[in-house]
Amino acid sequence: MKKVLKIVVVGLFVGLIAIQFVRPAQTNPPIVVEQTLEATTQVPEEVQKIFARSCNDCHTNNTVYPWYAKIQPSGWFLANHIEDGRRHLNFSEWTTYETRRKHKKLDEICEQVQAGEMPLPSYLWIHGSAKLTEAEIKTVCDWTDAERARMENSEVK
Repeated sequence: MKKVLKIVVVGLFVGLIAIQFVRPAQTNPPIVVEQTLEATTQVPEEVQKIFARSCNDCHTNNTVYPWYAKIQPSGWFLANHIEDGRRHLNFSEWTTYETRRKHKKLDEICEQVQAGEMPLPSYLWIHGSAKLTEAEIKTVCDWTDAERARMENSEVK
């Protein structure tokens, strides 16, 4: 039994070392300033600060990769979350969205922060400072409502 346990432990150790050589890409696609959220949207400084602290790592092309992104399998997990986050909402590519999609995304931003779905609970394990307070959730939702109204008014003109 001890021999089998020793083989399993050594096998796991060798496997853990081997997977360190299979790394996901840690890329930040180029940012075209004219395509960003801030280029066409009025984002108050307070909302920008909330986004910078709690959203931008997964929802922009300006991800700051932490040290543990270099250790597998956490790097794979992180890369998957970033890819998924950018696919669902990318503030760096905001102007490429059609108006209808922008309205939907503004709704979803408020809904998901109110439900506690964003930032992801797994992100908060290590980034506790990204957790939104009730006041910050209200600030974000007030902004999404105001921005949707501003967009509707500019569409009418």
